[in-house]
Amino acid sequence: MKLCITGGGTGGHLMIAKALAEASKELHVKTVFIGSTSGQDIKYFKNSNLFDEKFFLETTGVVNKKGFGKIKALFKVFKAFLKSKKILKECDATYSVGGFSAAPASFATIFLKKPLYIHEQNARIGKLNSILKKYAKEFISSYDNNSPIKQYPIRDIFFEKARVRKKIKTVIFLGGSQGAMAINNLALEVVKELHVKGIKIIHQTGANDEARVKEAYKKAGVDVEVFGFSNNLVEYMDKADFAVSRSGASTLWELCAMGLPALFIPYPYAAGDHQYYNAKYLVDNNLAYMSRENQNPKELLLSVLDEDLETKSKEIRKLTKKGVAKEMIKRVLNG
Repeated sequence: MKLCITGGGTGGHLMIAKALAEASKELHVKTVFIGSTSGQDIKYFKNSNLFDEKFFLETTGVVNKKGFGKIKALFKVFKAFLKSKKILKECDATYSVGGFSAAPASFATIFLKKPLYIHEQNARIGKLNSILKKYAKEFISSYDNNSPIKQYPIRDIFFEKARVRKKIKTVIFLGGSQGAMAINNLALEVVKELHVKGIKIIHQTGANDEARVKEAYKKAGVDVEVFGFSNNLVEYMDKADFAVSRSGASTLWELCAMGLPALFIPYPYAAGDHQYYNAKYLVDNNLAYMSRENQNPKELLLSVLDEDLETKSKEIRKLTKKGVAKEMIKRVLNG
């Protein structure tokens, strides 16, 4: 069996690809990755040994383009589609993890009449997946009642680092690999209040804002563990008792797997407002906190610092299970 894993653009999609690649390796399935020269694909996988072969094709997002920009983007997708057809002749099936870079290989798989499997990570289905869903042999989603697998594929390391949190001694601010100005600014707003309470801060700023944030902490006179980007984020999350984070699906479910309660601040411009609906799924069950950027997240954060988190920490761990990625690959093997 030779499996193509395609998709990416953002860290959330790529973490699914990583989980599937790790599971494939354990099951002795050869893998090919087809991604894009844009987005985060190269940063995540250029030097990775998870895949037998890797291809980064020139594509960009289409949905957010207008006029000539959309035509240009579609032409890039078409050229990448032609290249994907040649690559996929040697593959038995394709697993799409979504994102704009999944389009060429997904359409090429359909054209070649090979099995297409799709994982939809968000509560609101993406534009590409809404088009491809009817052609897929299987469509996996944690939020879809018709999905044959309802849990999220999370790498085993997050379960291995899981523990029950009770009191907040350390807060991790997660701005994502691209950074989140609203979360970065929130951290700087509350740093002195947290310091007075004896609460430590770990802060992922995104590479572009790392220097500014470090300088601000220096001026505040508070020692904070700051980094822009890391391929080993789980080690930082392991040290924390509470997270302030965007609510991209991968991060949300990884936090659940670790038993790490969170205040989610959804990215306001996410397609279909999917980050809001991802977080709402937990908030509606009293398992997380959420604030829009313009709803004074500082006040909400400060109000939860003294809460006992044990119940939330235990309950969110029950929403996930180990071995989902391996189960997904086994279903491909069984046809």
